Amino acid sequence: MDTIASLFSFITTPVSWVIVQFHSLYGAIFGPDTGWAWGLSIVSLVILIRICLIPLFVKQIKATRAMQTLQPEMKKIQERYKSDKQRQSEEMMKLYKESGTNPLSSCLPILAQSPFFFALYHVLSGIASNDTIGVIDKPLLESAQKAHIFGAPLAAKFMDSEEKVQALHASLTDVRVVTAIMIILMSASQFFTQRQLMTKNVDTTVKTPFMQQQKMLMYVFPIMFAVFGINFPVGVLVYWLTTNVWTMGQQMFVIRRNPTPGSKAQAAFLERLQKQISHSKKVRGRGNTNVIKAIVAKGRDRNEFERKFINGLSKEGLVAQTDGTVALSESSVATDTEDGTPAAGGAPKRQQPKRQSKSQRQSAAAHSKAEGSAETASDAKTSLEKTQDEPEDAAPQGKPAGGKSGSGNARQAKSGQRKGQQRPKHPSKK
Repeated sequence: MDTIASLFSFITTPVSWVIVQFHSLYGAIFGPDTGWAWGLSIVSLVILIRICLIPLFVKQIKATRAMQTLQPEMKKIQERYKSDKQRQSEEMMKLYKESGTNPLSSCLPILAQSPFFFALYHVLSGIASNDTIGVIDKPLLESAQKAHIFGAPLAAKFMDSEEKVQALHASLTDVRVVTAIMIILMSASQFFTQRQLMTKNVDTTVKTPFMQQQKMLMYVFPIMFAVFGINFPVGVLVYWLTTNVWTMGQQMFVIRRNPTPGSKAQAAFLERLQKQISHSKKVRGRGNTNVIKAIVAKGRDRNEFERKFINGLSKEGLVAQTDGTVALSESSVATDTEDGTPAAGGAPKRQQPKRQSKSQRQSAAAHSKAEGSAETASDAKTSLEKTQDEPEDAAPQGKPAGGKSGSGNARQAKSGQRKGQQRPKHPSKK
């Protein structure tokens, strides 16, 4: 333990100084020797550290998503160079370089937080062993030893002996009950955080070994926390529980506002965004604008949820633009004014015919039938009048007038008819 303490001695003094500053603040409110003053000092230390680590957390999210995107290519490389491990490693490094990703980026928050964790552990161990460390002098050391959180001293552990616990003015039962509850909460928060990541923020369209590894870690990490937690002081358990709760809340915020493409969280996010745009007819917020811009830029490479989002906007008469905004589609721009004339720049709105009742349809059919009968009678009367108006001296059919009789007879002869009057046939030839 002394070796680990010497490795992190450069951070022990700053950590102890931050705790003392927060203790002076909370001690003025709750009292300097209370567990609230020292416990809230540790919680404030965690919050301060995690705020400073937000840029690394953002980089971790980007690295994790980039690794998820590269999983299919990585799997192809592993299958292609199954027998040549050296060539496989070279191709992997080449793929990382071309895509601009780093596998270690996903571990940056944990690696950056480790020195603070070990420094706090060393400070609390010094309180338990009655050793001054950093800026914690003898009066502060005695004040910290008197501080109890729900009856458990800050420096007490689950595996401590009864004599050691009594030296800290506490009972072994209180220490074990409090530490057991905190270990369970710490493991449960870790499990829920990992499960939330696996069930909501993972691309369900790609099945890769990376997903199997994450699923395994979902069960391994809580067990590790439970095993190591029995050797952590109460103050360290407060630190780690606060860290897990912060991580869980931070992850929930990221999943809700910036989910992984193809995940269930993205489907829920786009559904909420579509309702918001349909209501206000515009995009609000730079984040939403960037999301729509990325979806439009994908074109045919959009996933199922993104296509559903674009189609939903089309049904509302909206079109997503390349700059991340929305505009009215051409079919919805044409609207009619109050007097029935089309608006400027638009086509006239199509009017749907009113549905007629059965009696109205029968009346219209009878009226149409009556009009048809009247038109038929009128045509017949007109034809009769034309017949009566023909001149009486008109030449009978088949007898041409004037000098055309010869040509008429010739035409009759050519057609096989006899000239002159024909005699009736004999009864026996009928």
